[in-house]
Amino acid sequence: MSEITSELTRLMAEASALRDRGHGRLISYSRKVFIPLTHLCRDVCHYCTFAETPTAGRAAYLSPEQVLAIARAGAAAGCTEALFTLGDKPELRYRAAREALAELGHDTTISYLKAMCALVLRETGLLPHANPGVMTREEIAALREVSASQGIMLESASERLCEKGQVHYGSPDKHPAVRLETIRLAGELKVPFTTGILIGIGETRGERLQSLEAIRDLHACYGHVQEVIVQNFRAKPDTKRADAEEPDLDDLLWTIAQARLILGPDMNIQAPPNLSPGVYPRLIGAGLNDWGGVSPVTPDHVNPEAPWPALEELTRLSANMGKVLVNRLAVYPSYVRDADTWLAPEVATQVRRLSDAEGFAREDDWAPGNSEPPRPPRILVRDVEPNLARIVDRATQGERLDQPEIVRLFAARDADYRHVTAAADALRAAVSGGVVRYVVNRNINYTNICYFRCRFCAFSKGRTHEDLRGAPYDLALEEVSRRAVEAWERGATEVCLQGGIHPDYTGETYEAICRAIKAAVPDMHIHAFSPLEVTQGAATLRKPIVTFLEQLKEAGLGTLPGTAAEILDDEVRAIICPDKINTAQWLDVQRAAHRLGLRTTSTIMYGHVESPISWARHLLALRDLQVETGGFTEFVPLPFVHMEAPMYRHGRARRGPTFREAVIMHSVARLVLHPAITNIQTSWVKMGPAGAAICLQSGANDLGGTLMNESISRAAGTQHGQEFPPATMEALIRSIGREPQQRDTLYRPVPEERRAASFAAGELAPVVQTPPKKRVAA
Repeated sequence: MSEITSELTRLMAEASALRDRGHGRLISYSRKVFIPLTHLCRDVCHYCTFAETPTAGRAAYLSPEQVLAIARAGAAAGCTEALFTLGDKPELRYRAAREALAELGHDTTISYLKAMCALVLRETGLLPHANPGVMTREEIAALREVSASQGIMLESASERLCEKGQVHYGSPDKHPAVRLETIRLAGELKVPFTTGILIGIGETRGERLQSLEAIRDLHACYGHVQEVIVQNFRAKPDTKRADAEEPDLDDLLWTIAQARLILGPDMNIQAPPNLSPGVYPRLIGAGLNDWGGVSPVTPDHVNPEAPWPALEELTRLSANMGKVLVNRLAVYPSYVRDADTWLAPEVATQVRRLSDAEGFAREDDWAPGNSEPPRPPRILVRDVEPNLARIVDRATQGERLDQPEIVRLFAARDADYRHVTAAADALRAAVSGGVVRYVVNRNINYTNICYFRCRFCAFSKGRTHEDLRGAPYDLALEEVSRRAVEAWERGATEVCLQGGIHPDYTGETYEAICRAIKAAVPDMHIHAFSPLEVTQGAATLRKPIVTFLEQLKEAGLGTLPGTAAEILDDEVRAIICPDKINTAQWLDVQRAAHRLGLRTTSTIMYGHVESPISWARHLLALRDLQVETGGFTEFVPLPFVHMEAPMYRHGRARRGPTFREAVIMHSVARLVLHPAITNIQTSWVKMGPAGAAICLQSGANDLGGTLMNESISRAAGTQHGQEFPPATMEALIRSIGREPQQRDTLYRPVPEERRAASFAAGELAPVVQTPPKKRVAA
């Protein structure tokens, strides 16, 4: 091995390790469509074949109809990004451009570009990336309103290349100071920005490093450079550099590695795969973490001689290097997670709807409550990442994981995902065997009137507010009792009572509900009132929470549901339920209940505005309390049902978790909560029966309740039924090779009389939704 080769090998190893520190085993790409708005350009770069001069009979710009046709084809092919490619301010050079713009109703190319970005965003949902060249502050700000990201290739910080005889001579927009100012202005305006260098155009290696350092310094000031492209020059016919020597592979690898070392572990570094076919493993080995835009629809209009690699090939070759290919959006995950800072409101709304919890593109169209599971993911990577395997081993041994370790588990994909779900299922088998339990119960939502304004809730109504899925109601005690009696006759052992926080309710109301049910059905177990109801009820009576819980217990309360937890992370709660009890208050109510001998469930509602770090905080809060009190009976993941939720309708939330996220929540919960909480329940209402079956094979051991009536999820938009009868539930359990067992609320077997009654249940009588009482004017 020569000294030069040895040095390159060392450099690449250092860069690759640095990349892995920031990006793990993920390699990203953007599934995009290219829209060449115009090929006219005022510059005359010596290597470019994209730019053309006006030609008689050929339109200077794509029409809106042509733009939409390309964008719609991209959307149909699963693209999420519309990359607008165009020349730099051609109207300053060509009369034909000025006349064409006038016919289109615009004075400048940037103005027309803004209109087309808005059109594509509005009509197709694709996220525009604008790449129009040098821009003023006003132009960048205007495009920010309608694009997810913008970009300009620095190409080189060398002023020497603008001298006569060099590649940028005669191209005013290629002067480094002008391009660096555009990048700087984008930083001031909080625009996620793409830039990069072009190697092999006459620059020296020292000048390349100066260019990368200039980019680094601007990013250090503003934090806005989302990716840096290292693009190798390709000689093209009919250009002044048609016979110029192209940079060799070692030169490209050296530059990628230097870019990584200069820009650090977290920067996204890209090298276009179509310009270096056949050497993808070498490029990965040099430290890149992104393949750039790959289009299943349109060619690379800048390098038309270089076809895109097939995504299948890119996926396979990345996997061969131990990397998992993941689709990203036009804006990278760190900016997606802080969309309010980096994106205009209309753009942020669409970004949220297209993204998963990490900020990558959603990998499926599944949403909780309304569809069958997607096809199982393909496993292409051969080995499990060693650090993840160590984390899983620690969890299965009952050790308490820390937040970064839990976040790593949630990020598992491909072979890592299979390892996490399989380990969770093996742990489930060791803890609870082959039995899947369920409870025959009835949900009774006693009112949907609520003075809280939780932004995820489509269930609660104002006193006279009729929207979404029904009129306000406030059940009479006689109707609550009737439903409890009917539930008992149909084999139930539990009624689960929850509702809105009615402004007229006091602690006495909740006690009266318990006493009415116990009077009607003495043996019925009452599972009722979240920590929010308990807190509100105690406050109305001006009594300590523990005293109020004692009164509820004396009135017949058996256990409490662990709802109103949502996400036990106050940063998230401030967004989704700012007027609700905070994390400490929720935990305090549960702690007080446990100390009184009242067992409770625990839940999480996920897939909206939070991120995996919030999931980790939530799980650890539950584990720690369970270690202290032992009072939780089970943990229930509740995927966010988005369809009618106000914060989704207002553009503030994601479309619920992806299917991978929904399943792995059950798996990670099994691992993280072990051995403290032994029962992990899956919600058939949210996951659907087929999805619930997959969760039962990924760490869950409980199928929850038959419900009889379900209002809250259905108000949010779920299409799954209101009842899952015992026979159907047991058939589902047996279909995955497990043994069904009816249980009561405390996980004890039920008497045979109850089981027989549940299988002989008749049809439910129509429910009566008692209208709210009218207030008497003072």
